[in-house]
Amino acid sequence: MTGDTIAAAEPPVLSAEGLIKSFGRRQVLRGVSFSVTAGTLVGIVGENGAGKSTLLKILVGELRPDQGTVKRRGTNGYCPQAPTLNEALTVAQHLDYFAAAYGLADLSYGRELVDRLAYENYRGDRIGALSGGTQQKLNLTLALMHKPAVLLLDEPYQGFDWETYLRFWDLVAELRADGRAVLVISHLIFEQRRFDRIFRLKSGRLELDAG
Repeated sequence: MTGDTIAAAEPPVLSAEGLIKSFGRRQVLRGVSFSVTAGTLVGIVGENGAGKSTLLKILVGELRPDQGTVKRRGTNGYCPQAPTLNEALTVAQHLDYFAAAYGLADLSYGRELVDRLAYENYRGDRIGALSGGTQQKLNLTLALMHKPAVLLLDEPYQGFDWETYLRFWDLVAELRADGRAVLVISHLIFEQRRFDRIFRLKSGRLELDAG
């Protein structure tokens, strides 16, 4: 079943309609519309400065569009490009605080993600002492630990070594198989065969990649 067939059969878990956003006189988004359905992997690719991060912030509710609407069904997980972590806290403390914020009964899945992404030895370390790649692993863990219906990722594998990169795609495959949707935004997408659909953001407009 193709991504287009799935989209016709099921209501989207995330949809955007006619998004317009300007900063001063610069119009960043010019009527962006698309949708993401359960169990699909969707990519949005564009050059640096194309408005990808602006679009993602609108999708998760961090930024208001000038015009247009966003509809969400179910919970979201958001992994921003720059990890928003407290350098004075440890990995374990971040897991505890996010578990409380999500209302999780236990940390079992969060701990499993730490193990699978291979940074269990850093649980007691403060964020300020971690490498950028390890911080990005925690960033991904915090976005995933509550098992969201939709996972939105901004340059998610930036700083990953090859082994972690492969583990990332294993996790994405499991999420899709579990009926969860994943949206990846990046300036480059190498693994195009993994995606159900890829869009290109250029000059503020979103177009389906025919390739």
